[in-house]
Amino acid sequence: MTDTANMTTPLTIGCMEIWGGNEAFENAIGLRGLEAWVFSRPYGGGSLGGDIHYISTCGHGHIARFMIADVAGHGPKVGPIATELRRLMRRNINKLDQTRFVRALNQEFQAFATDGTFATAILTSYFAPTHDLLVCNAGIASRGRSVADTDPEEMIRVVTTHAFGPHHMCRLVLPSMRARATAESGRGDIIMISSVATSHMGANGAPYNMGKAAMEALASTLAKEERRNNIHVNTVAPGLVETDMGVRLARAMTGNREMEDLRSMDAMSPFGRVCQPADIAEAVLWLCSPGSGYVTGQRIEVDGGGRF
Repeated sequence: MTDTANMTTPLTIGCMEIWGGNEAFENAIGLRGLEAWVFSRPYGGGSLGGDIHYISTCGHGHIARFMIADVAGHGPKVGPIATELRRLMRRNINKLDQTRFVRALNQEFQAFATDGTFATAILTSYFAPTHDLLVCNAGIASRGRSVADTDPEEMIRVVTTHAFGPHHMCRLVLPSMRARATAESGRGDIIMISSVATSHMGANGAPYNMGKAAMEALASTLAKEERRNNIHVNTVAPGLVETDMGVRLARAMTGNREMEDLRSMDAMSPFGRVCQPADIAEAVLWLCSPGSGYVTGQRIEVDGGGRF
């Protein structure tokens, strides 16, 4: 979302409508309770083949869903997966819970990856009548040095990202979130994405450990301050997850600098597989769903139960 002061007239999305694709586009989009700015430029200046972007609204105009997918290679090969993702958006257009959608999305991407191409996506839903959501997910790793060998600049950089950034974001969103959450049937949610690192405080990771610990302290404090305003604040603490950052960590752990994915670690992982981003997303979805209406100030580890 962005400041709409300099936008052109927004393109309005109606009920039961799916808008988007993989073409060039630059304009404002208007939905119930939201305005967004979409900017897409296909690689090489073509008219098609850019990052896939879709927006949908349900039959009552209450559920707005956003998807952005990055397909390796771009160009004509983006077309078939863009068509399939639109079909999935249509099938789930009236469903607030997007758990099944995320699973279907992962299956589609796995099938797409058989030709050596990969895709990643961000999928999020907005429920206009009741819900504001802030997810603090920005994160960077420290360099694995001892306290004695850690550069002060690294400490500032890592702690700023993990602690000062979420604090500032919360300050910015709380006034409007409070106003809507205290209205009839309203609710707000703030989710901090931390790490199981704060359970172990391992050696050679002081900046990261300190940054995530500060984030969790912020979440605990906010949960107490904002409960009276119908705002829930919780923390999700993943273990090793198959992301770019997770692969880099696994390379450092195993010494295998040629590792491209984490399939070699599946057999030794809980439930026979490494944690995937969708596992974290589903925990976040539950924390901001009606099923967690009496939950705040909690920290959920998503690491398959850790090492038994």
